[in-house]
Amino acid sequence: MSDSHQQPAHSPGTGEGPDPASAASLLLCGARLADGRTVDVRLGGGRIEAVGTAGSLTAHGSRVDLNGFLLLPAPAEPHAHSDTALTAFSAEGPVSYAVEEVQRRATEAALLQLGHGATALRSHVRIDEVSGLDPLEAVLQTRRSLRGLTELAVVAVPRLLTGVAGADGLAMLRDAVKMGASVVGGCPDLDADPAGYAEAVLELAAEHGCAVDLHTDGTDPARLARLAAMSGGLRPGVAIGPCGGLSRLPRDTAARAADQLASAGVAVTCLPQGGCGMTDRQGAAPVRLLRAAGVRLAAGSGALRDVSNPVGRGDPLEAAYLLASQAGMRPEDAYAAVSTVARETMGLAEVRVEAGFPAELLAVRGERIAGVLSLAYSRIVIHRGRVVARTSAVREYCDSAAAVALGLPRQGRPDPGRGESG
Repeated sequence: MSDSHQQPAHSPGTGEGPDPASAASLLLCGARLADGRTVDVRLGGGRIEAVGTAGSLTAHGSRVDLNGFLLLPAPAEPHAHSDTALTAFSAEGPVSYAVEEVQRRATEAALLQLGHGATALRSHVRIDEVSGLDPLEAVLQTRRSLRGLTELAVVAVPRLLTGVAGADGLAMLRDAVKMGASVVGGCPDLDADPAGYAEAVLELAAEHGCAVDLHTDGTDPARLARLAAMSGGLRPGVAIGPCGGLSRLPRDTAARAADQLASAGVAVTCLPQGGCGMTDRQGAAPVRLLRAAGVRLAAGSGALRDVSNPVGRGDPLEAAYLLASQAGMRPEDAYAAVSTVARETMGLAEVRVEAGFPAELLAVRGERIAGVLSLAYSRIVIHRGRVVARTSAVREYCDSAAAVALGLPRQGRPDPGRGESG
């Protein structure tokens, strides 16, 4: 039998949450690092205060025993769709995009992904003439209510930006930035003038100092070349994805496009678990080709149980698993795509399990990265120096005398006599 449950360590509430600087000291004891060391890690003020050999650090507050757990930089989710999440099986007719309903779904989705380990999310939210800015306002309210549990950045996604119809979209996009959208996005492929759409997004982003994150299938190399030329030097950065269409181009053509993106510093966010409702779901981005060209490659989840992927899980470790098992990446590189590279793509501070770095951490029961990508059940999630979610798994076998006699583990390789809940 297998029993698994997630436990948020704090109810989200409706306020702004605690000041991260006031977080009490926390000592993580006996954690295994990716390089094989077993260490104690002391956290305080939202950062890692010290890392020492197991048993060498003194607790100034609470302790968490991580014996049997691998301690890693926490994942970040660079491509979520909070406004459409959890809408695949609506039992009450058409999906509602009222502010209250979107906020409820967005909150549930963010907590699901937090339980998987993602302590930061970038959510693409559609704004159009039908729903207006209500879904955006709902996700912004979710961001405020979850402060202290997770970081939620909002991408404003207009439908059209060129021609007569595009004037309203551009005005709505400006309003979205004023409301608090920190990233400007969209899907140029759906506009009658894709190049004009991308140019409008880039100009507005430069004007307001916003990052850019665009949906594209990547099937038009000339369009990608122009985007790369327009993006060069833009700060705080440009990302595109999921770029599954690049895999259908001739290899030389795709390689040339990848070189242009790399030279311009444009990141690519691939979606190993499947696409999202805004792009063609057929095919995956050519991961090896992009990395060989030097493109910064992050991996996201895309759809979370909406009509474009009714079984989407929103689990960054599954995305990493698919990169390793299907795209041939080393497990360490695959995990980096959903953690350190994803954070870089999102403009977040670097995280290492070293003194002075942000205390954004994930502890997973297991010995090495390859193992946790295969069987990542029990997880402890740390955001701003405190435990914000736990997932505990217990596996038991009926009449398992043979397993006991051989000393086989129920999950991971816990010490004899230790429980499995972490």
